[in-house]
Amino acid sequence: MTTEWYTLKVHMEVKAVSAYGNNATNADKGPPTRSAITTVQEQLAAYKSIDYMLIPIFTILLGGVVVFLVSLTVGDWDYWQDWRDRRWWPLVTPFSLIIAPAVFSHFFWAKFRLPIAGTAILMGYMFGVWVSRYMNFHVFAGFPMNFTSPSTFIAMGILLDATLALSRSYFLSGLVGAFLFAVVIYPLNWVTMGPFHLPVEYNGVLVTVADLMGYMYIRTAIPEYVRIIEQSTLRTFGEQVAPLTAVFAGFVTLLHYYLWVWIGSLLTKSRWMTKLV
Repeated sequence: MTTEWYTLKVHMEVKAVSAYGNNATNADKGPPTRSAITTVQEQLAAYKSIDYMLIPIFTILLGGVVVFLVSLTVGDWDYWQDWRDRRWWPLVTPFSLIIAPAVFSHFFWAKFRLPIAGTAILMGYMFGVWVSRYMNFHVFAGFPMNFTSPSTFIAMGILLDATLALSRSYFLSGLVGAFLFAVVIYPLNWVTMGPFHLPVEYNGVLVTVADLMGYMYIRTAIPEYVRIIEQSTLRTFGEQVAPLTAVFAGFVTLLHYYLWVWIGSLLTKSRWMTKLV
């Protein structure tokens, strides 16, 4: 009885499978099947659709990672207008901000020959940081948006990617692109920062608009040491604090770029994936 039942079961399965084959009758055949992609044009269109879907996801995801990284390393230097001084803000910000573009520049250039990492990551960063500043600082905490508005960095990513695309060299990309990445941060943001550096008189004391806003909106810590830094020994070089800081920031940023490109080359090797799997 058991052998007959097993033979009947196998016969039914074979019949069900062959119903979709060439030997089945028209009555037994199932619905016609075909590949979703049959021509080269359809294949290219599918590739483009995947790119259109993955590129925004990649941009926003990595931008969110950079938002978290900048919050940990730069923090208040970019949170408030009165913290954006001429000494530490243009030095710390590009030094920290170039980490993710350096790592992913190697990945996208070595694997796909696409010099897009810097621009894509910083565009995602700007999207994420604007959402964060508006929801956390303006809506939740009540600070005015012009006091907590983020700096703009997209042009810095364009310079880095353009240098890599034109030179096709990590060495020149770091020597020129990473150096400019740090040098242009102050003039790039001066259009929006300039009005906050205008002098005003408050209770007989000459302060900037940004300082006055800092006095009106009390936070957990007031950057008094920022004003002490403004009296640093850099004044001995013709009192040109911002240009000297820009040159020094460019030097340390290009070294940081080389370091993280090398780390990116190690992370993109296939042996890491085989070890993890």
